[in-house]
Amino acid sequence: MHALKKNRPLRRVTLAAAATVTGFVLLLSLKPHTAPTTADASSSAGRSPSSSSSASPGGSSGNSSGTSGGSKSTGTRTVTGDTVQTRWGPVQVRITLKEGRITESAAVAYPSGNPRDQEINSYAIPQLRRETLAAQSAQIDSVSGATYTSDGYKQSLQSALDSAGL
Repeated sequence: MHALKKNRPLRRVTLAAAATVTGFVLLLSLKPHTAPTTADASSSAGRSPSSSSSASPGGSSGNSSGTSGGSKSTGTRTVTGDTVQTRWGPVQVRITLKEGRITESAAVAYPSGNPRDQEINSYAIPQLRRETLAAQSAQIDSVSGATYTSDGYKQSLQSALDSAGL
């Protein structure tokens, strides 16, 4: 019999052990998803962040709703909701109202600390905006794959609507 065709159980055991060790090393070298740094929370331009548990409209209306000088005559105003802390970072929504209707909705703060957050929110935020404009309320569907961002968006949107008195 040829030398290469013989059963070599020790060789197979050695290869299996080496493959297992290599697999564990590769597994342990993966970086876990890290939460965004506090610099993301400061992107809301000086507004004081508040947690999702303190969603009282009275506490947020003093510094999160703004109107321009001539907007009272046209009935247009801009209101910013509370900053909602999600698992992956803060979410905050600003809406523009004209004659009691939502004419614009924008996420002013959302998780963007890594490429995966950017990928998810690049499709989730525009979809949430469209849903808001269509529904004219915070009763919107969550975006699949962006559950935390969707929940934070809806909570901040409801806060803005409450501040606006709608």
